[in-house]
Amino acid sequence: MVQGTTSDAGKSTLCCALGRVFQRQGMAVAPFKSQNMALNSAVTEDGGEIGRAQALQAQACGLKPHTDFNPVLLKPTSDIGCQVIINGKPILSPDGKADGGKMKARQYHDYKPTAMKAVLASHERLRQQYDWVVAEGAGSPAEINLRDRDIANMGFAEAVDCPVIIIADIDRGGVFAHIVGTLDCLSKSECNRVVGFVINRFRGDVSLLQPGLDWLEEKTGKPVLAVMPYLMGLHLDSEDSVSLSEPLEDKDSDNQKKLKVVVPIYPRVSNHTDLDPIAAHPQVNLELIGPSISGSQISGSSHIPKADLVILPGSKNTRADLAWLKEQGWLPYLQQHLRYGGKVLGICGGLQMLGKTINDPLGLEGLPGNSEGFGWLDIETELQPAKTLKNVTGKLNLPNQESCDIQGYEIHAGLTLASSSSTENASIITTEDDHICALLSEDQQILASYWHGLMDTPEALQSILRWAGAETKLVDYQELREKSLDALADSAFESFEWVKLEKALAKFKCH
Repeated sequence: MVQGTTSDAGKSTLCCALGRVFQRQGMAVAPFKSQNMALNSAVTEDGGEIGRAQALQAQACGLKPHTDFNPVLLKPTSDIGCQVIINGKPILSPDGKADGGKMKARQYHDYKPTAMKAVLASHERLRQQYDWVVAEGAGSPAEINLRDRDIANMGFAEAVDCPVIIIADIDRGGVFAHIVGTLDCLSKSECNRVVGFVINRFRGDVSLLQPGLDWLEEKTGKPVLAVMPYLMGLHLDSEDSVSLSEPLEDKDSDNQKKLKVVVPIYPRVSNHTDLDPIAAHPQVNLELIGPSISGSQISGSSHIPKADLVILPGSKNTRADLAWLKEQGWLPYLQQHLRYGGKVLGICGGLQMLGKTINDPLGLEGLPGNSEGFGWLDIETELQPAKTLKNVTGKLNLPNQESCDIQGYEIHAGLTLASSSSTENASIITTEDDHICALLSEDQQILASYWHGLMDTPEALQSILRWAGAETKLVDYQELREKSLDALADSAFESFEWVKLEKALAKFKCH
């Protein structure tokens, strides 16, 4: 198991790296995260929902996503509440009714023993099928207030009796204090199962770090297993925080006109990994506008720059995020943007916002009621307890362009109905059963779809960018992701002292 001294220490990426290293060596290896709190999620082959990071780790291991890889997913709906998803599906209320799986923090704390049963069952199924299970912790095991009934870190590790690697981010500063302080917060049995440390994101001459490594090993009696370098330009799905990959290097980019894309990052934005392919494109200048989020590349919301394309991404609380957009002045901005010929792309929650109304009669996102949408699409949405979860493929048919393959996935709790006039422009994405998957406004300025992953297919990305006004070349984001996983694995293979790891694991009696 990989646990971290802090959030964003590198747990997810180290699990990806180890998964790819073991997979290359012919081992059957699976990822696992018992409890994940994230608004970025993926649809699994067994029709459930897991954290996006575990889907990426599955890809590193050469597997398709499965609900056993992340048996407990928490999707925040407010500062003190979340949707609880067990084995890929929202839980039922105590009376057996589907209410979207909402729980307050205190309620979930009381529910943890039940969640732990699902965690242990999923892990046991994986243990029976694979040579290795690489498990990822959540946050830090040193969060004392969360120790009671812990199922995400040492509570899980103790229950299944697995060895633990602690990873710390030296780029944050204070790496030795982070590691020693974390150990000091653990019980004796928990400390004993820590087999070593990984120091992540190191820049410079590692020989200058050696005195600190020697001190750490003498102080703790545990080995430093690897010093991982700071890797630039990786294109990997983020677990939850908004951080975009650097654009691809392009010798001709300075001589090309870049498409200006602006995206509002609402307080409850979800599946913002939809933006990763467009962020990586060398002919796109992407700017995020939203609330201040630590470590993210986001400008202040007081100034919204002019754009060729505005993308309204998904949301875990569509009505509240719609209200936030209006409070932040986005309605007059978008009105002017469209008046001057700009394009708008709405994805999932963004699609719902572009319609006439969003109705929530059961109060699934807060107080029951209706919200008036922007009204640019002749559609109405009603939020319902049952969630749509499916992987999808089809054809993208944008005006004046050749039809191309497109793939994605749907994760939403809304039922959207369109008028007959709207359905006339609803063949933008078609499937084998002629299911309506997207809408294009009559003036062709607004495109909206429930599909996440719209731009993962290189031809679809190129088609959407051309619709937005750019002549672009093909960029295969799936290929970039694969190359990034390989680069990550290469770095881990070179950085790890594998003999030290083998000795450490030999001392720990793995069962």
